[in-house]
Amino acid sequence: MTATHGMPGTGPVEHLGRGPLTTDELAARIARDIAPGSYVNLGIGQPTRIAEHLPADAGIVLHTENGMLGMGPAADGDAIDPDLTNAGKVPVTELPGAAYFHHADSFAMMRGGHLDVCVLGAFEVSAHGDLANWHTGDPDAIPAVGGAMDLAVGAREVLVMMRMFTRDGAPKLVPYCTCPLTGSGCVSRVYTDYGVFVPGPDGVRVLETYGATVEELRELLAVDLIR
Repeated sequence: MTATHGMPGTGPVEHLGRGPLTTDELAARIARDIAPGSYVNLGIGQPTRIAEHLPADAGIVLHTENGMLGMGPAADGDAIDPDLTNAGKVPVTELPGAAYFHHADSFAMMRGGHLDVCVLGAFEVSAHGDLANWHTGDPDAIPAVGGAMDLAVGAREVLVMMRMFTRDGAPKLVPYCTCPLTGSGCVSRVYTDYGVFVPGPDGVRVLETYGATVEELRELLAVDLIR
């Protein structure tokens, strides 16, 4: 892999000579940016993979909206307990000191600003940091809001983990969301298979790219990319 590294403040790092990140690589990349000691909620789907990449000695406490603090990585084999799952009903493990509580108490934690970070999937993220992840707007689609709206307004940092493009090749990082919004201007950072981005009022700042240059991404996206 070839990476071109700019000096601090001079621009993004372009990781070339390789393809876009795999899901596990993307999960590991996000895990590196979660500060030790943080209280973190990992959204349903791809974000749950981040738990596999968090250092055991980092003191990061995982919260799940169905009522648990101290969640560990996914369970398999003899470690599976059908009564111990995350919000996506995936069997998980528990770490020493894990605690369980009522669903209402869990949502009070989410809404009350007690979580340092949440990582959510998305259908779309706008250049201004708007998040759309609960409904595509298709009349036949099944709404799936869950606790996303509560996390979007309650967590101190909202990180998004998503593929840059849909299966049809349409960008998911867009000038304006066309899907119903989950939250307005709430996204702190966007992690995709093609790079890491910071949305804001002046455009989307590029921190890193994978498998493509900034200029190549400019040809594929309709948002203003800032070096």
